[in-house]
Amino acid sequence: MKRLSELYNINDDRLIKSIKINSKEVEDGDLFVCTMGVTADRHDFIDEAISNGASAIVVSRDVGKKSVPVIRVENTNLELRKISANFYDYPCDNAYMIGVTGTNGKTTVAEIVYRLLGDTCAYIGTNGRKFKNKHFSMRNTTPDVDRLYMYFKEFIDAGCNTICMEASSESYYRHRLDDIKYDVGIVTNITEDHLNIHKTMDNYVDCKCQLVKHVKDDGYSILNSSDKYFDKFKKEANGNIVSYGYKDSDTLKIEDYTLKRDKTIINFRYNNKIYEVISPLLGSFNVDNLAASILCLLCKGIGFEKIVERIKKLKQIEGRMERMPFVSKYTVILDYAHTTDALDNILTFLDMIKETRIITVTGSAGGREKSKRPGMGKVVLEKSDYVIFTMDDPRFEDPNKIIDDLVSGSDKTNYERIVDRKKAIYKALDIAEAKDIVLIAGKGRDDYMAIDDKYLPYCDYDVIKSYYEQ
Repeated sequence: MKRLSELYNINDDRLIKSIKINSKEVEDGDLFVCTMGVTADRHDFIDEAISNGASAIVVSRDVGKKSVPVIRVENTNLELRKISANFYDYPCDNAYMIGVTGTNGKTTVAEIVYRLLGDTCAYIGTNGRKFKNKHFSMRNTTPDVDRLYMYFKEFIDAGCNTICMEASSESYYRHRLDDIKYDVGIVTNITEDHLNIHKTMDNYVDCKCQLVKHVKDDGYSILNSSDKYFDKFKKEANGNIVSYGYKDSDTLKIEDYTLKRDKTIINFRYNNKIYEVISPLLGSFNVDNLAASILCLLCKGIGFEKIVERIKKLKQIEGRMERMPFVSKYTVILDYAHTTDALDNILTFLDMIKETRIITVTGSAGGREKSKRPGMGKVVLEKSDYVIFTMDDPRFEDPNKIIDDLVSGSDKTNYERIVDRKKAIYKALDIAEAKDIVLIAGKGRDDYMAIDDKYLPYCDYDVIKSYYEQ
């Protein structure tokens, strides 16, 4: 807590407990900052914030006299970043900051780095926030600024001196991360996604570039040399630029790898020496993800031999190529894949290891770019033996119309539609036979289903588990 007079040049020593931008979440002693959202002006909710206990209000326009102190600033969105950093004692200055961005793989890379670094590292991203064996779910990959700095402070107070975070393109579009400098910035890959927000690929890539632009002068920008936009990122990146991939010029070169059903054997070249790594993570896409993670640890000064030993102890990443351990007759895999590229990658690997059939359950999110749906559907239909199309966060769209879009890119008929996602998963598990592979794709370990403007409790993992507990 801090006194109001410590935050602003005001003769008022009342204690401020925390900072909030959602009036419904305000409690006694909070400072309410009236930021400007995409669809909401939070100046409109001042009275609600005060009735819920706000001790002071920060505004950017005249709101009249109120029963609590009103501090006027030029830009409340910019002020939120400044005041949050101040209130929470500039937590980023006390941590080794690692940022990960990309279309696919950023959650896996961030999770791998977090696990390989151990107890002194905290994680924040799509899989929630994790530190010191604690795990809390979150709705956004990168939270709003008021929460973000509070979480950073929480990590520091718990004894974590390293923070590994996913940096989404939307968070840069919303300017949530503009003040954060990174010791390491990692780019996985760029394919089409989130164009409902960014409108063009150029805009999308520019937002992704912000991460490596914010790398410290003595930090490291870790780039994927195989990515289409490698040269663009290399031009924009700050700090020491290093790369991973399949080229002789790469800092960490992937010499070759062997994909197996239960492990991946990879030969890396680093400083003209070959290192064999046995990884429990499956698929060629995870070879790239592991390379990015290894290079991050190398940049942090950890020896390759130590890294190799830690990789042997890695466990599955929740919701990322996650095999259900309680199923033995056939294989059930849960994955977050929700782009054409991600679905193509995982189904290509599953096709390589399958013994009988691949049954896929998937959908596409509503309120997102419709243009990618025919391509997604085509890949799934061509690389699966049978597909059940279902809902995936439809929001305000009709799930059946979303499915119409998905099947419009192919003339294949090896599918059915079951809008209710639980029923769709149950049907896939009902029809699966010995040695089949059932892929449940799109939501990973998300704990909600977005319908209209509501976030209803829902989790694919819980549904799969409930099937076997009947």
